[in-house]
Amino acid sequence: MIYVKSEEEIGLLREPCAIVRDTLAFVGARVRPGVTTAELDACAEEYIRSRGAVPSCLGYSGYPASICASVNEEIVHGIPGGRVLREGDIVSIDLCAYKNGFHGDGARTFAVGQIDAEKQKLIRVTEECFWKGIEGLRAGTPLYDIGAAVQKHAEENGFSVVREFVGHGIGREMHEDPSVPNFGKRGTGVRLKAGTVLCVEPMIVAGARALRVLDDGWTAVTLDKKPAAHYENTLVVREDGVEILTL
Repeated sequence: MIYVKSEEEIGLLREPCAIVRDTLAFVGARVRPGVTTAELDACAEEYIRSRGAVPSCLGYSGYPASICASVNEEIVHGIPGGRVLREGDIVSIDLCAYKNGFHGDGARTFAVGQIDAEKQKLIRVTEECFWKGIEGLRAGTPLYDIGAAVQKHAEENGFSVVREFVGHGIGREMHEDPSVPNFGKRGTGVRLKAGTVLCVEPMIVAGARALRVLDDGWTAVTLDKKPAAHYENTLVVREDGVEILTL
């Protein structure tokens, strides 16, 4: 069931979402060759807690870290550890913060030093997919219009859309209804109501969309080893558009 938030609840959501926004910027500024993903995780946790929030990912269904750090062909849910970032890598950072009884969620993909043209285009198009997905989004928009727009823009640029992982509603729980796929048929799906809070998160890959999950039970990687990128914001559907809480 899709739970529409009151203005009071949306007010309580603003702070954890602002913390997510600021933590992504804080971590992104520390992405450079020679840094380990564990170091990025540690600085993210410290920063989130310094703001009086809790990292939602830590312990979620047994997940062992405060962020997901997915490098190159890792699509999502990469577990931070001793991996050293190298010049030319890209790393997707996905994180959540919990405060005031609510969760905020966001993701960005960062370049590690100088990256090649394919990776530059992938990062750019993935963010563009987010903006295409929410273009025209307002109360009454069919849910799958979001994914249809994401899919169209990704495929027009020669990329593929991951289908096994999707966006979602968010609020008192980190994952709530509805699921928000990055593919679909325009004009279909439930018509969204004002006050619905969504995480729209294109996960786009440079090659084929086939993937597998590693033995750690979390990290999803492309079968063809082509790179992946991820861009996510938490937003509120309004009568006349959207309000993005993590920007």
